[in-house]
Amino acid sequence: MKKLYPLLFVALLWAGCSKDFLKRYDKRIIGTWELVDVDSRGIGGDTERLGFRDGSFVFSDDGILTYTDPETGVVYNGSWDINRITRRDGEVMRILDIHVTDFNTQESKSELFEEMEFTGTDRFKAFIHSGLHTYVFKFKRS
Repeated sequence: MKKLYPLLFVALLWAGCSKDFLKRYDKRIIGTWELVDVDSRGIGGDTERLGFRDGSFVFSDDGILTYTDPETGVVYNGSWDINRITRRDGEVMRILDIHVTDFNTQESKSELFEEMEFTGTDRFKAFIHSGLHTYVFKFKRS
């Protein structure tokens, strides 16, 4: 009977935890996300030149993306895709590719995040490596 208690505890703990970490990235990203911070690490780098510094992103399961610019209120429509690659050293990386357009003005914005990682059920980071610096984009589920 004493041996069942640890097993019961693990089963209860497992049942109460989120199973999101078991889902594929393209399923976990579905929903509304806020870009809450952009950080530049390393030498150089100017976040003012980036296409996205804040705003709301709605990722649909059919690859459709809606981005709302909080400064102008303009809504952009487009697409997103996550590709999985395995590096030579065996490390698996996910690449997030987003493209949006304001169809009224034909202004387009796009970004290729060379790496992304979920840091929790409701948070993920995306990275752009450029020369001696890296941009870190932090997203939070709305």
